[in-house]
This record gives sequence, C-alpha cells and structure tokens, in this order.
Amino acid sequence: MTTTIDWATKDASGKELDIKRKLEILKYRKWQQRVRVQTSYERNIIQAMNELSRISSQLGIPKACVDEAMGIYEQVLTKGLVRGGRSVEAIVAACLHMACRKIGMPRSLDEISQYTRASRKEVARCFRLIARELGVKLPLSDPKLYVPRIVEQLKLSGEILKEALNILEQAKRKGLTAGKDPAGLAAAAVYIASLLKGEVRTQKEVAMAAQVTEVTVRNRYKELARELNIKIPIK
Repeated sequence: MTTTIDWATKDASGKELDIKRKLEILKYRKWQQRVRVQTSYERNIIQAMNELSRISSQLGIPKACVDEAMGIYEQVLTKGLVRGGRSVEAIVAACLHMACRKIGMPRSLDEISQYTRASRKEVARCFRLIARELGVKLPLSDPKLYVPRIVEQLKLSGEILKEALNILEQAKRKGLTAGKDPAGLAAAAVYIASLLKGEVRTQKEVAMAAQVTEVTVRNRYKELARELNIKIPIK
C-alpha cells in the first residue's frame, strides 16, 4: 500500500467519526505499519545476503563463515544499527570480518574492503560499533593463521612454511606480535623465511599475497630481523 493511513478523526466531509470507525482505522494503520516494517526488513536482508554472497565468492570464504556473518548481520539489523548514514555494504563487510575471526579463518579488513564500495575506514568503524553493541570480544588473530595461505599463493615449499611459523613463535615469545597487524607480521615472516631458505620472493610479491602494503612488509621484516637477531643473507 502506497497510501499512508493517517490518525483520522473526521471523514471527508468533516464529520466526526464514530468510535467503531476510529478503531477500524487504528487497526488498519497498525497492520500497514507492520507490513511496511516487515517488507523493509526483508528487503534489507536480501540486499545483505546478495552483498555477502558476492564478497565471499571473491575471497573464497566457505559457507559456514558466510552463515555466521549473516547471523551477526541479523542481530545488527534487529538492534537498529543499519542506519545513521551507515551503508549496508560497510556493515556486511564488518560482519564478515567478525565471522572470519570467530571461526578462525582470517581475512583482514584490507582484503575484505577491496571487494566492497565502502572504505576500509568505514568498515573498521562499523566493526568497532558492532563489537561494542553486541558485546563481542575478539582477540587479535594469530599471525600463524595467515601463513599457509601466503605460502600457497607464492607457491613456496613446506620448508618456508615451517620456518615462517618458527619465526612467528619466537616473535610471540618476545612480545613482538602484540598490537601488530597479524597479516603484516605473517607476510614479514614468510619474506624472511624465503630469504633464509633461498626461495626468494620480492617484498612486492609477498605484500600482494598477504593483501598488505610493501611498506608494512618492509617495516615488519626489519623489526623482526633486528629483534630476533636474524642474519639475512646478502643476495
């Protein structure tokens, strides 16, 4: 119904309506509001599902993670957080990032933001809002979880995987991983391992595989090498 049923107390001629007619109008107005709310909710859910499906297919994210993200989105929608200038795209991306971290399948904000029209800053802001409003407490992802995918992308050997994981374990013991971007740390560890084992990949190649910047790889690699006293071979 496109016509809005108003709180009418008089008919078209200006005559006061009787109580029975007023109650009928009140009932019709309530039903119209319910239908509109339901339709709006369903439209929003469908839009979110389509956006979630599109991003997850681009990133190769499994159904279990997508289902978790959709569950989070429904909670967000019920709480009325999809409003106030926040785009559905940003909220969906934030929910997907949260779901990935809950399930233990790391996908960084940088990665997810690449496949949505929302900026990384907007997605990060929505993520913090959702975590706060839903009372979700998520520790930073373990950098080790990112290593296998980076190694696979770069077609490196199991030796590189093992060495990178070892570097990250040493870094964790020395408290070097706290507060750092896990994808950047994983990329730096893989880069160092590739140099140590002679399967050299450039910083640019490693950065692309990890979906981080070359600057991040360079800074983290220098820091790890210095703090862990790793002697990098000169090529």
